[in-house]
Amino acid sequence: MSTSHSYQVIDAYVDAHFDEQVRFLQELVRVPTDTPPGNNTPHALRTRDLLAAFGFDAQAHEVPAEVVKEHGLQSITNLVVRRRYGKGGRVVALNAHGDVVPPGEGWTFDPYGAQIVDGKLYGRASAVSKCDFSTFTFATRALEAAGMPLAGGIDLLFTYDEEFGGELGPRWLLDQGLTKPDLEIAAGFSYQVVTAHNGCLQLEATVHGKMGHAAVPETAVDALQAATRVLVAIYEENARLRRTKSAVKGIDCGYINVGQIFGGTNTNVVPGKVVLKIDRRMIPEEDPVAVEAALRRLIEDAVATLPGTSVDIRRLLLAHAMKPLAGNKPLVDALCAHATELIGEQVEASGTPLYTDARLFSERGIPAVIYGAGPRTVLESNAKRADEHIVLEDLRRATKVVARTLLDLLKA
Repeated sequence: MSTSHSYQVIDAYVDAHFDEQVRFLQELVRVPTDTPPGNNTPHALRTRDLLAAFGFDAQAHEVPAEVVKEHGLQSITNLVVRRRYGKGGRVVALNAHGDVVPPGEGWTFDPYGAQIVDGKLYGRASAVSKCDFSTFTFATRALEAAGMPLAGGIDLLFTYDEEFGGELGPRWLLDQGLTKPDLEIAAGFSYQVVTAHNGCLQLEATVHGKMGHAAVPETAVDALQAATRVLVAIYEENARLRRTKSAVKGIDCGYINVGQIFGGTNTNVVPGKVVLKIDRRMIPEEDPVAVEAALRRLIEDAVATLPGTSVDIRRLLLAHAMKPLAGNKPLVDALCAHATELIGEQVEASGTPLYTDARLFSERGIPAVIYGAGPRTVLESNAKRADEHIVLEDLRRATKVVARTLLDLLKA
């Protein structure tokens, strides 16, 4: 059987089983995985049962409870499905994450209803990244149904810690030696084949003052006033960061975001403590060590001249930027070629300002790219916003692209 004919067989398999694939995705969306609180083991066990119906033996690897709690989560069970073919050849890992931020407000659809309207499936994680549980699963099934001699293998990795940095997801599997791939494709979110992304530093800054009655403010030290100085310094720093542009297509500049602020005890009490949770996005050209030192110094200097105040700074996350590795060419070439043909528009390699689990593979020298079901841009899917959805035709085409790519990489 020729390779071109095998592509046709793969495409036909995806089409013939697409209703089954959509039902699989609906079942995944209907089991909540809000993180926080991060009780994700029930979803993993449901996924394992669904995979068993396809003849896939998903090994469940529960992360020790004490480790999970140290990270502020409730439960994590990661899944590994190993498919092995002929001797030699590459092992390709396909990794998607099931954890997701809570739904938030503004939904017009049930965030866990997996309702289909006008060719779109609505629900939290329908676009990022439970859709790629189905993309990767059915791409693997289509590959195996094509009947071509294969070498190497596939590791399907379904993990549950991307929202908190991936330390207990892919990194835990890699550290435990539960997967040792030669190449990796991580869950996608747009048409583009992503080969680089930003880094992310998250800090918690606790500004201390002295609590006191608002009727006698001279007896207190206002922590909120000090925190306001930190905010002003951060937003002034953003103006400077905008002047330094990344050379990576798809990535603009670094940015500091204050995502959460909480403190104080009551309306009539001068706040004695205010906590800021800070997110610093780093372009690939930046040095994470220097960035963290500079941000800590900026925060400390902002309150240094206010008597009676102090600040404690704690690192929550340091995710390094992902940079292209030379060995990713077979992945990039195949994905770009098939996506361009099947989508009907030019698909190229680019970077993204997001950060992902893919970096954890590239840090170990494993060439990785990000590709999966998604629209032209992340915003179009409402990912992590109200009414998140996946266009079902995008899901169908991405599944064919991944399956064809796997054939290119694994044919004997």
